[in-house]
Amino acid sequence: MNRRDFLKKCGAVGAGGFVLSNRTLEVHTGAKRPNIVLIMADDLGFECLGCYGSASYKTPVLDELAGTGMRFEHCYSQPLCTPSRVKIMTGRSNARNYVRFGVFDFTERTFAHVMKGAGYDTCIAGKWQLKGRGFTGPYDAGFDEYCLWHMEDADAPKGSRYRDPKIIQNGRLLGNLVGKYGPDVFCDYIDDFVERHKSSSSRPFFLYFPMALTHGPFCPTPDSPEWGQNVTDKKYFGDMVAYMDKVIGRIVRKLDDLGLRENTLILFTGDNGTPRGITSEMADGSSIDGGKGSTTNAGTHVALVANWKGTTPAGQVSGDLVDFSDMLATLAEAGGASLPENITIDGRSFLPQLRGQTGNPRDWIFCWYQRDPGSTLYRFARDQRWKLYGTGDYNQAGNLYDVAADTLEENPNPAGQGGEEAASARKRLQATLDSMK
Repeated sequence: MNRRDFLKKCGAVGAGGFVLSNRTLEVHTGAKRPNIVLIMADDLGFECLGCYGSASYKTPVLDELAGTGMRFEHCYSQPLCTPSRVKIMTGRSNARNYVRFGVFDFTERTFAHVMKGAGYDTCIAGKWQLKGRGFTGPYDAGFDEYCLWHMEDADAPKGSRYRDPKIIQNGRLLGNLVGKYGPDVFCDYIDDFVERHKSSSSRPFFLYFPMALTHGPFCPTPDSPEWGQNVTDKKYFGDMVAYMDKVIGRIVRKLDDLGLRENTLILFTGDNGTPRGITSEMADGSSIDGGKGSTTNAGTHVALVANWKGTTPAGQVSGDLVDFSDMLATLAEAGGASLPENITIDGRSFLPQLRGQTGNPRDWIFCWYQRDPGSTLYRFARDQRWKLYGTGDYNQAGNLYDVAADTLEENPNPAGQGGEEAASARKRLQATLDSMK
């Protein structure tokens, strides 16, 4: 009996998945389920990490995680934060479930529902920004506990995410945060969650950390000489990148201190590209302008670093395509969980690649992006090299770009031109657009 057949025999508990004891699953599958830590930086393109060739910023912790684990060269998010958060949490294209900016459809099943249904303790800390359900929203999204910024439904001021932060923790507004730094408050809560779990529970945990860093306003961190001053300037973006890396280092160190690293899968990515106005220098002498909100690489190409000590092949770089919809399927497979029933899941698991296997890499990525109802709708399909846009008229061909040679998408390949490779790419990617109507 394989794992999927075994899970089916154990009985369902709704769309969220199956409840199994650690011991039962381990006896029948021969594998201990890992703890999972998913970290998503805010407004950080791939070009901001040293392991991806950045010369502008210092990211030693993430570089070390990539060097002792693996990184993916072709991970793609949505162009903006809410679309990315909806997609990564549900494993579904925005074409199926997106409402509008800042809003989440709470009838959707999330990766927290899936992991909780499989017996995981679930926690979220960091940035919420998903209106609906008030302070119960994270619970309704499948999380057992939370420590979050930007939770109010109505017109209440969202407050600061950085110095003197306004943070809601399990339904309660935290006090005594004057002089505190929001990312440190979130990290303190995460470390406490991990320590409590280690000392009092034999259940695995799923921790989701959608960070506040490195989103604007660009202001001093506790490590900046100007800390405590009410100033903003894009020159502090580098300090914020460094502090993001430092916070992640605290979490990694806590896992090490508690002896949990060998049984914890750490995943790091970003929710969209770097903000416009930020230019990053690369080690090869090139430079990349931030393109947040754009459908080009500058708005959608993000890092994906995976580290599962003793499991992920050290130093491996994968050229496989990864879409944000793939995260739910990957977490579910890692945790022995069932995918939601009677719901279309667009993602596919890349867990085999994390174990050094070939897996079943995807041939294309599809993006449906519309910030709000009435705003411009973008549809495109792409692979590692080629990218084809759809049009408002579903029967009309859109622009095709050789992204590898034209990252800013300035020179479309007209239909009937560009040679056999362009014609083949247009045919393949048009079939994808047609399948996602």
